[in-house]
Amino acid sequence: MAGSLPSLAQPVAAPLTRAAIFLVVTLNPGSDTRATLRSFCGDIAALFRAVEFRDLEGGLSCVVGFGSDAWDRLFGAPRPAELHRFREIRAGARHAVSTPGDLLFHIRAKRMDLCFELATQFMARIGNVVSPVDEVQGFRYFDNRDLMGFVDGTENPRAAAATEAVLIGEEDAAFAGGSYVIVQKYLHDLEAWNRLPTEAQERIIGRTKLSDIELDDSVKPTSAHNALTTIVENGKEIKILRDNMPFGQPARGEFGTYFIGYSRSPRTIEQMLDNMFIGRPPGNYDRLLDFSRAVTGNLFFVPSATFLENVTEDPPAEPEAEVPDPPVPSPSNPSVRDGSLGIGSLKGDLRHE
Repeated sequence: MAGSLPSLAQPVAAPLTRAAIFLVVTLNPGSDTRATLRSFCGDIAALFRAVEFRDLEGGLSCVVGFGSDAWDRLFGAPRPAELHRFREIRAGARHAVSTPGDLLFHIRAKRMDLCFELATQFMARIGNVVSPVDEVQGFRYFDNRDLMGFVDGTENPRAAAATEAVLIGEEDAAFAGGSYVIVQKYLHDLEAWNRLPTEAQERIIGRTKLSDIELDDSVKPTSAHNALTTIVENGKEIKILRDNMPFGQPARGEFGTYFIGYSRSPRTIEQMLDNMFIGRPPGNYDRLLDFSRAVTGNLFFVPSATFLENVTEDPPAEPEAEVPDPPVPSPSNPSVRDGSLGIGSLKGDLRHE
């Protein structure tokens, strides 16, 4: 429409924070699920404001994404052009799993209590029509390092470059302002990783551990993590926006990284994963996967905030009209005696209702 305002994006490119909750749920069967969730879409902003107002300096933000099956069930056509289920990858002992997930809530703040409260309010509203699949509470580790000791997210685009990397434009105009997000939960074998000399770790990652400087191409292996996750098309590097976070339970020996990557097309991250798990060329895979394994995998579409606010509740179903009982033919009706069906001439008596 001429003169219409552009769609307002969800806060995909919000600044990095100290705390986050990653919550993935599936939709329950039942007639109430669609109506409840469509109503919830329009109320997300109000629920968010109620929690945010309790600490306006807390940096609270929330992104909501929808899986392919959930989109069909809740919204139908039209569909985002590149929305599909997460594609599983198998290569030797390496496996990028595809796991259930219909909705993603990515909640970020400077304080975990804000994240916790917003997640609580969301689940109080929709908990009867969804089932939790995975919930991870992430934390920022020292100077933005992962639990393997390396700085994570150094090459993230910033400002206008971040918007260009993550937000859909005219290539899918009906969903402009939206984004795609892929999430994977990785568990690390830190005991084996920490047995490696620092120099060996640096060759696997492609950066120095202490100073976070990228290794020179003359010494960096082609299998280095940052080499395989660099995607170039037509001479230009295609960026994504990561907001990975460490998580863990030391008493249980669980140490992990929650990977979350936003992009305007899922093809970019899918190519990265192919390079990591299969290799570029095949066999030249990411050696980081010798120490890390993916235990979840999902792809979601993040519609614009404008789209969510404009979702309407389903209209109440109209009561079915009562159908009168058909008349009982008299015994003298010749159409019964002569074996006909009693519906008259197909040429003259057919009616359209």
